[in-house]
Amino acid sequence: MIDFHTHTPAWHTGTWLGGAAFGAEEFLTYMDSAGIDVAVVLAHDGLFNATPESNDELAAFVRADPSRMAGFGTVNPRHVNAVDETKRCFAELGLAGLKLHPWLQGFSLHEAALDPICEVVVEAGGILLSHDGTPPYSTPAQIAALARRHPRLPVVLGHGGLHDCWREALAVTCETENLYLCLCGTPPYAARHILAHAPRGKVLFGTDAGLSDEASQDYAVARVAEIDGWGITAEQRADMLIRNPGALLAGRLG
Repeated sequence: MIDFHTHTPAWHTGTWLGGAAFGAEEFLTYMDSAGIDVAVVLAHDGLFNATPESNDELAAFVRADPSRMAGFGTVNPRHVNAVDETKRCFAELGLAGLKLHPWLQGFSLHEAALDPICEVVVEAGGILLSHDGTPPYSTPAQIAALARRHPRLPVVLGHGGLHDCWREALAVTCETENLYLCLCGTPPYAARHILAHAPRGKVLFGTDAGLSDEASQDYAVARVAEIDGWGITAEQRADMLIRNPGALLAGRLG
């Protein structure tokens, strides 16, 4: 099983989300307890304060087992060093992708500053994952517009539209060849509908692990167990948890 949406702890920012401090070995223990073989691990502190140091700490975290953890760094496209820091994430830190959070980082996906950043990710063979599902800056259609500007870039909707925008997320995923949809916080009734109607190869799954007050990430373990009640086919389950994310991550793990 591949979990396409997890986080390191918030070591420094003290976000309203709280969360326990934990190390890489504890996180690998959580993965084992949930039956997760591979996890995409996203910056946490960097979403609130996009610094090179946050990417350094993420890279050190996933370096504990690069065969099981793929790190996605982050930049704020309005920062003057954003393009150079994106290059460093791949060339020096060996990260597999880039995570953007327009809602927290306060930028529009239509800004031209994103284009050179996306081209760096393309040239590095990376993946772009963006938070979605919280207007005004993180709607699926806005992310799809960015994906269409960069057709060689794999772009992932990090939350499958959440509760409010999942229908929009499905529609733009059907219409945009290089756009993928991660069911992470998407309600079960919406997940069933998306899996029944999305193009094959496009749907992923994520727990949002890393935000818990317990290092064991009990809520994320419960999200994995919840899949059993979705009423989906064995083929849909295998596509979502194994085949689709495996194809997307091919060649991007250490």
